[in-house]
Amino acid sequence: MRFFLIGVVLFAAAVGLALALSADPGNVVVFYPPYRIDLSLNLFLLLEVVLFVVLYTLIRLAKKTVQMPQRVAQYRQRQSEKRASRALRNALQAHFEGRYGHAEREAEEAQELPESAGLAALVAARSAHRMREYGRRDEWLRRAESDPNLRAAKLMTEAECLVDAREGTRALAVVSQLHAAGARHIQSLRLALKAHQYAADWDSVLRLLRTLNKRDALHPVAARQIKALAYRALFAARKGDTHALLALWQSVPNPDKRIGDVALVAARAFNAAGLGYHARVVIENAIASEWDARLVEEYARSGDEAVDALLTPEGRAGDGQPAALDDPRPQIERAERWTREHPTEPSAYYALGTLCARQGLWGKAQTALRSALDASPDQRLATAIHFELGRVFERIDDADRSRDHFRAAAVANSDR
Repeated sequence: MRFFLIGVVLFAAAVGLALALSADPGNVVVFYPPYRIDLSLNLFLLLEVVLFVVLYTLIRLAKKTVQMPQRVAQYRQRQSEKRASRALRNALQAHFEGRYGHAEREAEEAQELPESAGLAALVAARSAHRMREYGRRDEWLRRAESDPNLRAAKLMTEAECLVDAREGTRALAVVSQLHAAGARHIQSLRLALKAHQYAADWDSVLRLLRTLNKRDALHPVAARQIKALAYRALFAARKGDTHALLALWQSVPNPDKRIGDVALVAARAFNAAGLGYHARVVIENAIASEWDARLVEEYARSGDEAVDALLTPEGRAGDGQPAALDDPRPQIERAERWTREHPTEPSAYYALGTLCARQGLWGKAQTALRSALDASPDQRLATAIHFELGRVFERIDDADRSRDHFRAAAVANSDR
């Protein structure tokens, strides 16, 4: 129906035009001595139109002929851009597919397009890094510097690669440039955190952890592990210096002191330095916030070593605690309360039995330690329980049972 209507319109227009032209009586006379040409007005108009079309066509052809070299150059440039864009897409796809060698080759072809050369160089740098070709990686990163708009992307890529390669010092230098440029977003802070870890700059690690925790940028479990690692290194660096250990613990924020992993690190450091009382205080405060069997076991190992050298002239400990540190009753009572609050925890009975044995309460120690064995401890704790029972029976001159428990401790230790 559409074509039929178009045909009707065209025929109607042709008929109307023919009728209009037939009714035109005008003539056009062209004098060109000695010639005279008579033309109807209609023919003259038709010739004018034809002449215009011919001249217009010739001019267009001439213009296109003159522009041919430029058009050919533009065509070649478009083809080159298409190839480079296709190569960049292929490089990205190959990189995400794990075909890093292919990605690097495609990125090389994408260098034909200046606008995508820098981005392609970053893709190639990441691919070379995945293949552990660090020399080629650094060369690609240098090539990416040609695009000033990609400076932040280049620094992020370089920092991620260096952190992944555990080159902490170089990574810190790159992260510093990144932060100096104003890029202090979460990912850059995460990279800085890892870089400071590899560089063993634990004070900076803790500072960055606090910043990232405020932004909820780290999983709580990961944050706890990193904190424990940092504090373990800081306490280890102060090993043997009791004043430095106490000063470090006082500088720890109160929320961190209640973290089981951190408290365990501090308690072990205090026990190793002969600061059993301080270890017990650390453990008691942490247990009040969250039960941790490892802390309870460490509580049993915290002895009653003298700390007179740490007392101030006023008769108080250096951290403000009372000077009466050798009374075992509060520790035993606390261990008994733990056994009531956690009747299925072998660590609570182990702590109670060990503390009782230290005070010569042999019967109570045997009962608590046997309850610890009945609570199905793991192999590590079972070894400690049998060893402690062996010591108890050794002290009360029961050689047979002492030998049996020492042998059981050896067997449990060998099975671990």
